[in-house]
Amino acid sequence: MQPTLEQLRERHGARYKWLVLLTVMIGTMASIMSSTIVNVAVPDLSHHFALGQERAQWVSAGFMQAMTLSMLTTPWLLLRFGLRRTYTGAVLLLLAGGVIGGFSVNYPMLLSMRVAEGLAAGILQPIPSIVVFRAFDNKQRGTAMGIFGFGVVLAPAIGPSLGGFLVEHFGWRSIFFVVVPFCLVVLVMVRRLLAVNSPFMGEAKALDWKGLALATVCITSLLNGLVQLHHDLARALGLLAIGAATLAGFVAYQRRAEHGLLNMGLFRYRQFAMGAMVAFIYGAGLFGSTYLLPVYMQMALNYAPSQAGLVLLPAGIVLAVTIVFAGRLSDWVAPNVLVSIGLFLLALSLGLMGLGTIASGYATLIALAILGRIGLGFVLPSLSLGSMRGVDASLIAQGASAINFLRQLGGAIGVSLVGIVLEWRLSLYPAGAPGVSLRAFNETFLLVALICASAILAAWRMMPVHHPAE
Repeated sequence: MQPTLEQLRERHGARYKWLVLLTVMIGTMASIMSSTIVNVAVPDLSHHFALGQERAQWVSAGFMQAMTLSMLTTPWLLLRFGLRRTYTGAVLLLLAGGVIGGFSVNYPMLLSMRVAEGLAAGILQPIPSIVVFRAFDNKQRGTAMGIFGFGVVLAPAIGPSLGGFLVEHFGWRSIFFVVVPFCLVVLVMVRRLLAVNSPFMGEAKALDWKGLALATVCITSLLNGLVQLHHDLARALGLLAIGAATLAGFVAYQRRAEHGLLNMGLFRYRQFAMGAMVAFIYGAGLFGSTYLLPVYMQMALNYAPSQAGLVLLPAGIVLAVTIVFAGRLSDWVAPNVLVSIGLFLLALSLGLMGLGTIASGYATLIALAILGRIGLGFVLPSLSLGSMRGVDASLIAQGASAINFLRQLGGAIGVSLVGIVLEWRLSLYPAGAPGVSLRAFNETFLLVALICASAILAAWRMMPVHHPAE
């Protein structure tokens, strides 16, 4: 017989909530690693399955699209099934995606397993923040979020580094198995630490299936429309038109839905609307560049996969330190100023990479990656803070979820856009001409830098406003 929540609290005492946080943090780290580790293997996957960049990018974009959509269902799943069942189901799905993905015999099978992993990641990633706000009081939330945040930013740094080593020595299949030990450990911890009878966040309400269906059609149409732009223009325009129409339908439906996926009243607050715009653009630039960098180092600069993965490790460590410093700095510096500074540094890092040559040293690439992660460290703690200041307390939870959703949506579109533009630029130059690959990558980096820089205009308008705009 499984112990109840009260028995578990009595057994573990004051440390129980920290053990629960550790449990959900490990699962989240596994999901984040699964999202970033595959980028190092894109050249190998492209060669193995004979893929162009516009199809290869779906290995990342498909994951992110699935994660973006399933993230909207996490609150409903927790209400309907509770923390233990929801978390166990998501971890099992992530485990299945990793194991079956590693044995893929064709590209559709591989892509479907990436989608399965993305669905699991979207459910897992919002849960630790919810646990912190439920289980910890005001005096401990900062410490708890700091511990969780350190793990979250460390996972993307470790993932490509470990993935590069595995791809170089054991082939692309090995990277899918990285999540297996994490998932097995989490399943054991869930069985021992999470009670079946643990209630979560009140009474369950019906899932907004109509809103979810509209969001699915919208995102799928937009991403596929982008991919078709330089293959079948008529089909591309048709898909993009469907995406635009369903987006308008989604917004109109959410405005009148009683229990919708996204509360449109949040956008009446100027600082939230600007923060949402920043989150979307910044997500596109961040995830697009994270996909682009390992591919650039291998295809344009001829580095080994292990070297391409290792370049982000020092940057990840610097990011963890920067977040702590920037978090304290946000207590007395306006969030819009910190976010603007961070976006400028991120755009500068990408722009300098776009000016690189074949002679650019490995140390230079590490330094530019560190510069970008310092900028990212300024953005992360201040974006949600600046967006939510002045928003009614009853909308805080929905607002935080919306910012996260829009950042991931921007990321999915950013990864697709990077793959499409790179393939386009490569096709414009004569095959075999010297420096063709490097030139195409440089132009793509400059585009991503411009995307990040454009978000500064919205970030500067994230001024605290206490009343919704009429």
